Amino acid sequence: MVITTDFLKSLDRLQVILKKRIYAAHHGEHTASHGGEGLVFRDYKAYAPGDDFRYIDWRVYARTDKFYIRRFEAERNLTVHILVDSSASMNFGSGKHTKFEYAAEVGLGFAYIAMRNNERFNMSTFTEHVNAFKPRKGAANLAYLFDTLGSMRVEGRSSFLQSMEEYRKHITSKSFIVLISDFLYDLDEVEEIISRYHKSQVFIIQVLDLQERDLNLSGDVILEDAETQDKIRTFVSMRLKNTYQQRLEEHIAHLKEICERNGASFISVSTNTPIFETFYNMFK
Repeated sequence: MVITTDFLKSLDRLQVILKKRIYAAHHGEHTASHGGEGLVFRDYKAYAPGDDFRYIDWRVYARTDKFYIRRFEAERNLTVHILVDSSASMNFGSGKHTKFEYAAEVGLGFAYIAMRNNERFNMSTFTEHVNAFKPRKGAANLAYLFDTLGSMRVEGRSSFLQSMEEYRKHITSKSFIVLISDFLYDLDEVEEIISRYHKSQVFIIQVLDLQERDLNLSGDVILEDAETQDKIRTFVSMRLKNTYQQRLEEHIAHLKEICERNGASFISVSTNTPIFETFYNMFK
C-alpha cells in the first residue's frame, strides 16, 4: 500500500468543508466564547452595550450592583473513531488496489484530517474481533498507522456485530465514527450498531471492487469464498449476471436506507474511484 504525501496534502483542501459540515455542527471553534448549554464556564466580563443580556449573572448583580455577563468556552470532547474491515473478503482486488488497501487509505485520510484539526482519533481494524491500535502522539501516530496498515495480513472471517460489541467500551461520549467495509453481510447487524449512536456523527463507507459490481465473468467458473474457502462450480450466464447485479443493488439500497433512517451518512465507492474524489463526495 503506497500513500503519497500528495494525497495527504490534497486533503488539506477539505479543511474548511470539514469544519463547516461536520465538526462545527457539534462544537464550533476551539476558542469559541459565548453562552449556551453544553458549554464550559470560563469567566465573567463587565456588561457592555451589544452584549447578550440573557447571559447577565443576576446573582453577581445582587452582590455588586454591577452588570456582568457569563462567558463560556466550547467544550471539545469529540473523538474520531475509525474502524476498517480487515477480513479476508477485503483482500480481493482486480485493479490497482485491494478493497482493504483502498479502505485503509480512506481511514488514514480521516486520521490525517483529524490530526490537522487537533482532534483526538483512534484507528482500529476488525474481523471477528477488533484490533485497536495503541494511540501515539502527533505525527508519530500517523506514521505508525502507515507502517502497521501497510504490513498487515488481511485474513479471517468478519463478525461485524461481535467486533463492534468489543469496541463499544471505547465510545464513551459523542463522537465521530467512521466504519469502512464492503458490508456484504447481514444488514440487521449494521442497523443494530449504528442505531446506538444517534447522538454521534456516523459515516458508513462501503468499498467494493469493480468486478464485484459488474461480475465480469462468464461461462464455467469456480467461485471461492475468501473467508471460508468454500468452493462452488457454476455457469455464469447473462441471466445470472443480471440477477446478481439486481440483488447487489438492492443490498446497497437497503444499506443506504438503514443509514438514512438512523441519521448516518453513507457512501458506496469502487476501488477505482480516485481517493480525493471519494472524500470530496463525502463532504460536499
